[in-house]
Amino acid sequence: MTAQGKIERSDKIVKSDGEWRAALTPEQFHVARKHGTERPWSGEHNERKDTGVYACICCGLALFDSEQKFDSGTGWPSFFAPLSDDAIGTTTDRSLFMSRVEVHCARCDAHLGHVFPDGPKPTGLRYCMNSVALRFEPKA
Repeated sequence: MTAQGKIERSDKIVKSDGEWRAALTPEQFHVARKHGTERPWSGEHNERKDTGVYACICCGLALFDSEQKFDSGTGWPSFFAPLSDDAIGTTTDRSLFMSRVEVHCARCDAHLGHVFPDGPKPTGLRYCMNSVALRFEPKA
């Protein structure tokens, strides 16, 4: 555990900006590595209804299951829970003159989106994710 109380992963992935740029599209790099946001209703996963798992675009870590996905009406894919608590991390985001809770991949620190306290039961949370930060893996 670090001094900030975060659990350190033994499989942590750290790469330079150049290495991430070479591995990602410009939009993926902007969102996942530079904390950007895609336009609402522009992402490929917002309307997706298939059964499967959503993984980190940068490192492939499984993050969300389609069973936890719901239509939030916000224009971004939304989930009421992550696949496991140790798959994601959160930090306070004070950009844009407000305070929000940013969600990132626990293995590679890719920016995924934000979590809000206005989701459905059973958690009451809305993990509002960027499609471009996720890779969909259909269930066989």
